[in-house]
Amino acid sequence: MAAGLGTRMRSGTPKHLHPLLGKRVLDWTLDTVRELGADRAVVVVAPGGEDVGEGVEAAVQREPRGTGDAVASAGRALEGFEGDVLVLDGAAPLLTADLLRGLLDEHERTSAAVTVLTIEPARRLPYGRIVRDDSGALLAIVEERDATPEQRAIRELNSSIYVFDAAALWPALAGLEPRNAQGELYLTQSIERIVAAGKPAAAWISPDSRSPEGINTRADLAECAAILRDRINERHLLAGVTIADPRTTWIDDGVELEPDTVVHPFTVLRGSTRIAAGAEIGPHAVAIDAEVGPGALVGPFCYLRPGTVLAAGAKAGTFVELKNTSVGEGAKVPHLSYMGDAEIGAGTNIGAANVTANFDHRPGQPKKRTKIGRNVRTAVDNTFVAPVEIGDDAWIAAGAVITEDVPPGSLAGFAPRQVTKEGYVYDRHGKRDD
Repeated sequence: MAAGLGTRMRSGTPKHLHPLLGKRVLDWTLDTVRELGADRAVVVVAPGGEDVGEGVEAAVQREPRGTGDAVASAGRALEGFEGDVLVLDGAAPLLTADLLRGLLDEHERTSAAVTVLTIEPARRLPYGRIVRDDSGALLAIVEERDATPEQRAIRELNSSIYVFDAAALWPALAGLEPRNAQGELYLTQSIERIVAAGKPAAAWISPDSRSPEGINTRADLAECAAILRDRINERHLLAGVTIADPRTTWIDDGVELEPDTVVHPFTVLRGSTRIAAGAEIGPHAVAIDAEVGPGALVGPFCYLRPGTVLAAGAKAGTFVELKNTSVGEGAKVPHLSYMGDAEIGAGTNIGAANVTANFDHRPGQPKKRTKIGRNVRTAVDNTFVAPVEIGDDAWIAAGAVITEDVPPGSLAGFAPRQVTKEGYVYDRHGKRDD
């Protein structure tokens, strides 16, 4: 279910579409469903939210009439389906396939028409209360705002995750009425209808009370992000990656790290970034959709933007920014430089404070590329005005602005010699008394 607007998020973006470690919140749930091996995946969305991803069906809930109506909207897509229907919150990114397998196993063991996943959290949550009879059998689920003081004291809560026998689900939804404080059609009311029809209902307490919880606020989103960060980091640690401080290291789910990579504190790796074996990155480094080759070094406060490729043994040093740039094998951009839309050949050394001026001020023009060959030596304070090409083995003099191609083996640059105007400051502003 992903039709809710998530008003408590205080956002123009529906809560299930907020970004979370490289994916949308909804994608975390969908990936868990895929891992589980579900036959079909149907996402209930509000009008205009049909773009839910490949291999997923969208069912539109035309009006926000409650969770019962949302599931009924999916019924149109599942017409004729026989079997079990797993109902999930689309904003529950912490769910795991193992947890859902446990729920499905309990559903099969009890031969129930419906099985509810419940939680017993240590903290107070505004979730529905699980009402059982004296024998422990499930009778009903009462939403908090509709509950009596005695019912609010119940510690077992509804996680909003269910398994229904399809043959029992659709008739139970057909007769729902808005008899509650919110005037909505509650999915939980279908539990009472199933029980009233004499069919068995079961409730299985989750061994992990946190994973089934959904996101309702930005505070929830931040808490889930921290938990997922720890899960991702642990996965890499167990696979042979060194993460010096997992608490300050944020790695998107789609990032690939080979064994013997070293990640220093306060490093952020996002998107489809790939780090090869023996590479070292950070501290305080950011890489987005970048590729770092074997044994490469990414220094402190370095920013690798999309399209950056560091070959084996290459270096991007302190306060370096690279964008859509390839750095050849063993080449170095050691410090305080920006290289954008550039190709840097193997063995080249880029001096401090070098910049590629790649922007074309004419409207609609693409950025221009700079090509720097193999074994080139640039000096400090060089600017390369693209498009320009520097041949292999060339040297660039300090302070030079390069606007023309430099042939291989050449020395280029030589800004005007220093001119000193003695007394200029004193003549214009007077001598300051000490």
